[in-house]
Amino acid sequence: MSLSSRHLLGLSGVPKEDLQLILDTARTFREVLERPIKKVPTLQGKTVVNLFYENSTRTRISFELAQKRLSADTVNFSTSTSSAKKGETFKDTVRNIEAMKVDMIVVRHQSAGVPQYLTKISKANIINAGDGLHEHPTQGLLDMYSIHERLGKLEGLKVCIVGDIAHSRVALSNIYGLKTMGAQVSVCGPSTMIPLGIESLGIKVYHKIDDAIKENDVLNVIRIQLERDAGRRIPSLREYHNYFGVTTERIEKFNKDIVILHPGPINRGVELSSEVADGPYQVILDQVTNGVAVRMAVLYLLGTMHS
Repeated sequence: MSLSSRHLLGLSGVPKEDLQLILDTARTFREVLERPIKKVPTLQGKTVVNLFYENSTRTRISFELAQKRLSADTVNFSTSTSSAKKGETFKDTVRNIEAMKVDMIVVRHQSAGVPQYLTKISKANIINAGDGLHEHPTQGLLDMYSIHERLGKLEGLKVCIVGDIAHSRVALSNIYGLKTMGAQVSVCGPSTMIPLGIESLGIKVYHKIDDAIKENDVLNVIRIQLERDAGRRIPSLREYHNYFGVTTERIEKFNKDIVILHPGPINRGVELSSEVADGPYQVILDQVTNGVAVRMAVLYLLGTMHS
């Protein structure tokens, strides 16, 4: 079995069979991560470049670990120490990397559409590690994997994405992927943080966190992206927490056995109380572990395709 595309640019339009194949393959690699020797020779001889034009901790380390676990050769590119600082264009940077005969490029960029553009100027397999406000497909996949791991299914589940939806590429990847897998998806947040017309994607919108908790099996809580001026869309962080913060009191009010996800980094006391962030409802650290397995699956499936 193989994927229908040689790139992973987003989850929009990705067939259910591809998503299922990635999740099933990730399950195999998740078992590898529990072994004393967590390495397999699957991508030996392949070279992967991590092309990160935007800050990242979890995603970059997760991809790097996944590549090393698969025995690939990893090259990390950072704009702060590259010729981009000297004025080299993105296209020339990629052409130079391409001339070094790389097999795959993992790219994170502040501009939407850069991974798509890369497919036009490079022969390598391209994996989107987050592009602007567009998508973050491997985060969507690891969220789906983590939900399935905890609840045993995706189809028919009610999943609500809570928070700064307008600035969130994670939210879009979750919406596309979960809907394809048969989940009922909704969003919740202040009206200033919900994109106009988002209902056209076939999702429900909540403006009260209590309703979202009461009616859903899973909450995927998204960070308020202060670095993208999201703070201007709410009166204060304290007020956001009062109206939309997920707290133990709110969960217990409905006596709910709900699952809480968060892609990190967490603004404690804003989106989640510390009690919830460290408590029994959350699978936040499981998401981090699962992220390595999911990225191993994506790298393996693309890296072993016959072009």
